[in-house]
This record gives sequence, C-alpha cells and structure tokens, in this order.
Amino acid sequence: MSRDRNVWLRRFHPVAGADSPGDPACELVCFPHAGGSAAYWRRLALELGPAVDVSAVQYPGRLDRLGEAPVEDLHRLADLVVEALGAPGDRPLALLGHSMGASVAYEVAVRLARLPGREPRLLAVSSRRAPSAPGRRHADWPRDDAELIARVRRLGETESALLDDPEMLAVILPALRGDYRALASYEPTPGRPLTCPVVALTGDRDPDVPVDDVRGWRECTSGEFRVRVFGGGHFFLTDHTSEVADLMRGLLPAPAG
Repeated sequence: MSRDRNVWLRRFHPVAGADSPGDPACELVCFPHAGGSAAYWRRLALELGPAVDVSAVQYPGRLDRLGEAPVEDLHRLADLVVEALGAPGDRPLALLGHSMGASVAYEVAVRLARLPGREPRLLAVSSRRAPSAPGRRHADWPRDDAELIARVRRLGETESALLDDPEMLAVILPALRGDYRALASYEPTPGRPLTCPVVALTGDRDPDVPVDDVRGWRECTSGEFRVRVFGGGHFFLTDHTSEVADLMRGLLPAPAG
C-alpha cells in the first residue's frame, strides 16, 4: 500500500487476505461532508461488514490530520485523492459521498473515468444537488464565522454541544472554513462524463437540497440511474444506516461463489 493511501484513507475493520474465502468483492471509498471526517462512515462500514472493503477519505485539517491546512479547492482535493488511490487494485472500485463529499466523489469519478479501465463500478451521492441544478450564488455562502456556525447548526452537521464550546469550536472551525471556501468556488465538471451507474440518496425534509435538484444527477451518466428518498433531513444517513447498507449491498458486486 502506498504512503499516500495510508495518509488519505482509513479502514474500520480488517480486510481478508487475497486468497481467503472471505475476500471482499469490491472496495467502497467514502467521502465525508464539509467539516466532517472519515469517522462519519464507521457505522456504515460496520453494517456492511467484511464482504465490502470500506475505506473513508480523511481530508486534511481534522482529527489525525489536524496539523495540515485544509484544501480550499475542490478540484485540487479530487486530484489529491486520485493520486492517493494509486494504481488500480484487484477489486472493482465504488465511490460514495455525502453532501460536499458527493461533489468530491463525483470529481474523483470523472478523473478516474479518463484513465483506461479505471472508471468506478458505481457512484453513490447523498444529500447533494446535481451539478446541473441551479446552484447557490457565491454570495449565498456564509460570509463570516457567525453565519457559518448558524448554517452548520441548521443542517445538523456538528453536535450543538461542540458548537457551543469555545475550545472545541477553535479546533473545528478551520476545517469548516476551508471546506466552505472550497464549496463557494466550486464549478462542477460539465457534461455527461460517466458511463457507470449513479444512485442519488436524499432526505425528504432536507432544508438545503430539494428532491428535484437531486434527480438532476441523471445528467452525469449515460449509465443506469436511480434515486432513493429516505425520511429525514440533510443527515438522514444517521437514522437509516442499515437501510443504506442494504441498498449498497444490492448495488455493489457480490462476492464470488
């Protein structure tokens, strides 16, 4: 495994050896939301179990990468993740991203699709407007820390207790600022650059992402597309982890035998 993979990717359960009967059928790489960390995906990884090799991206500027500056350009972030993934492994690759992570996953998929034989088997996006949907005007993004904290609190991205603790706030704010700067300047790769299946997940009460805007992900692929609407808000995944795991099992390549 490359050093870059060790820096960028986290696993939450052991992976069986290449020749063992329990060898995972595919690798699922997960991308967290703005201000989030790889730990967000731990519950899903445990639900999926050893049949899927789940890795989660750890962005700079949080937890064990706290001493690194956040990457404030989403395209640059995608480039770095592609570099970290390195040469293709012996398992099919699938991508799953939540909120900002959905945009990062999309841009990673676009870059991999340009490489021979590297396009993911599946792109799953959660709680994110389609690239073709009317986007937020740059002026709509938080202009200062007070607006940023209010937005994060409204979406439920971070526990209120952490936002009310000045010491904890000082730790998490730099990553939040960096991620929202990346979002504010982000211009999606246009067109229909993918051929892999795309599945879009969303909550029916998301205050930030209308269901109709999620359906626009159809325009990103010439392959199969589906939408799954869950009960809940922007972080519906928290209450529907088992259901999302079941859905992913049905979409990912099954173990041989």
